[in-house]
Amino acid sequence: MSVSRFEKLFHRAFLSASVTVAIVGLGGQAATAQTYGLATMQPGTLAHTAASAIAKVLKEKGGLNTLVQATAGESVLIPMVARGEIDLGIANMLETVDGIESGRLQNDLRIIGSIYVLRTGFFARKDSGMVKVTDLKGKRIPTGYSAMRTLDRVSLAILATGGMTLNDVKATPVPNVLRGGDDFMAGANDAFLFSFGGPKVREADATVGGVRAIEPIDTPQGVEASRKVFPYGYFVDLTPSPVFVGVLQPMKSYAMDYILFTNSKVKDDVVYKILDTMAKNKPDMVAVAPIMNDFTPAGMHRKHNLTYHPGALKYFQDNKLEAKAY
Repeated sequence: MSVSRFEKLFHRAFLSASVTVAIVGLGGQAATAQTYGLATMQPGTLAHTAASAIAKVLKEKGGLNTLVQATAGESVLIPMVARGEIDLGIANMLETVDGIESGRLQNDLRIIGSIYVLRTGFFARKDSGMVKVTDLKGKRIPTGYSAMRTLDRVSLAILATGGMTLNDVKATPVPNVLRGGDDFMAGANDAFLFSFGGPKVREADATVGGVRAIEPIDTPQGVEASRKVFPYGYFVDLTPSPVFVGVLQPMKSYAMDYILFTNSKVKDDVVYKILDTMAKNKPDMVAVAPIMNDFTPAGMHRKHNLTYHPGALKYFQDNKLEAKAY
């Protein structure tokens, strides 16, 4: 074999080996690239839509490969995040506080920040004559919520604004809010509990000829009574709009924060980048989930007894974001 021929073959073999090494190297990088799971509720829920918006922005704008992971519910996903089985999660404040108070989380959950407002209330037939929460006295309403245990506390907090408890209504056990809405449409309940803007409210409105949102009693005594049930609930203003079916005039709604959280194992710089990316790309989140209109950098930092992740605290400090009271 001539020298020139040998050199050509050697050169081709070298190039082939180099390409193979490069491909293997790239493959190894792809295989070891960090992917972050974001746990939420099932598709079709407000929470799943919000999680999808957050994951999209974190991946496309922040370079954090984030995948939405649907679960059976918040009481399931919160301990999973606390144990490090999933990196991130979103849930309402009441579910999160309940999980911590029950001892299920072993003090490993870390809060990143508040992301939107969950507005909740009772709905009745438009022609029922029920306008204020005190009008629910003696009426049939869903209770129990065997698959959503914290919802009785939401009902209690709203009823407390009118000086009432579950003893003042006729309790009708249901497993979840969807069943409560179905029973209402079937005539088995006089009112049902649901989030404002939820699809079940729109369905009930079309089925029974119109629904009306029942207003809590927004007085200092009412607020104090509701906070004895749950300290982090508050009231927000609602006005009639196509989104808020059942709101027939300006009114107050009971509300609580929806929060984003992680666990102590997630690195500080990752949490910092999550907050920074969300703060800089709100319009992209709103385009996927309009509820993220509620999101503001200033509103992420709240005063509560839950433990913030160090990465979140550094972000708040660097951006001079003081904790806001409820």
